[in-house]
Amino acid sequence: MRLAQLLALATCACVLAGAGQALAWGGTGHRIVGEVAIEALPAETPAFLRARSAAEAVGELSREPDRSKGAGELHDKDNDPAHFVDVSDDGTILGGPTLDALPPTRAEYETALRAAGADSWQAGYLPYAIVERWQHLAKDFAYWRVLDAAARNPAWSRNRAWFIADRARREAQILQTIGELSHFVGDGSQPLHVTVHYNGWGERPNPGGYTKERIHAPFESALVRATIRAPEVAARLSPFRPCGCRIEQRAARYLDQTYRQVIPLYELEKAGGLALGDPRGTAFARDQLARGASELRDQIVEAWQASGNETVGWKPIAVSDVVAGRIDPFPSLFGVD
Repeated sequence: MRLAQLLALATCACVLAGAGQALAWGGTGHRIVGEVAIEALPAETPAFLRARSAAEAVGELSREPDRSKGAGELHDKDNDPAHFVDVSDDGTILGGPTLDALPPTRAEYETALRAAGADSWQAGYLPYAIVERWQHLAKDFAYWRVLDAAARNPAWSRNRAWFIADRARREAQILQTIGELSHFVGDGSQPLHVTVHYNGWGERPNPGGYTKERIHAPFESALVRATIRAPEVAARLSPFRPCGCRIEQRAARYLDQTYRQVIPLYELEKAGGLALGDPRGTAFARDQLARGASELRDQIVEAWQASGNETVGWKPIAVSDVVAGRIDPFPSLFGVD
C-alpha cells in the first residue's frame, strides 16, 4: 500500500475519530507510550503506580489533550501549539531561540520570538508543555509522600481517615498529570512535531527533493495503528538514563534528538519506506515510540526522586520533615487560610 492509500486511511480515521486524532501520534501511539512506560517503572516508585490498572488509565488519559480538541476556540487556540515546536533548518525556532538556549519562561520565549517576527502560537511551545507537566508531577508526588507518611504514623491517627481519602484523591491526580505528560513527551518523539516541515516539506528550499505530500497523519496514525503493537515497543526500551540536569535541559535535549530524525524520516519516505507493509517505516515509528516511552519512564522516575525535596501545603512544610515524623502535616494540608 502506497502513501496515497495511507493518506486515505488516515483521512477516514480523522472523520470517524475527530480531527484532533491527526494532531499527534494518534490514539494507538499515545496509548502505547503511556502503557509501556508505566509497566517499565522500577520498584522505587509507589506500588499503586505500577499496577496494571494504572498503566491502562495512563494509556487512556494520554490521549486526552487531543480528545479535548474542539471544546471551543479559546481552548483550541491556546492549547494546540503545546503539541509542537517548529524548528527551522538553521536550528532556530522560526528565527528565534534554539532548543539548547530556550528562555526559562513562556513569557520570555514569547518576547524572543516576537523579536524575530514570530510568536509561540505560530512556533509552538512543546518544550514548555513538557516541563510544566513534569513540575506538576513532582509536586503531586510530594503531596503523595506526605499523605502516605501521615496515614501510617500512629501519632497522627486522629486525622488518619482524611489522610487516606486525600491520598486516594492525589493518586487520581497523579494519573491525570502523568497522562498529560505522556502525551507531550510522546509528541516529542515524533519528528514531524519538531520541525517546520511538519506535513510535507512545504515551499522552503528543498535541495533533497523531499515530498510535499501531507505525510503527517499517514505516518503517525495509519501506519502505527496497522503495524505496531505495544510488546514490540516495550522490547525496545532503553535502560533508565538519569540526566543529572534540570528538567528544562532534559526536555530540550530530548527534542533536539528527535529533530535530528527529521531528515532520516523524509529520506525514508523518498525511498518508499513509509508504504504500508514496508518494514522500514514500521521500524522507524516503533523506535521513535520506544524513545518516547523510555523518556516518559525516566521523567516519571526523576520526578519521583525530586519530590522528596519539595515542600507542600500552606504554610509550606518540607516533605522530609513529615516523613521523619517531625511535623504533623494536617494543618498545612487541610488549609490554614
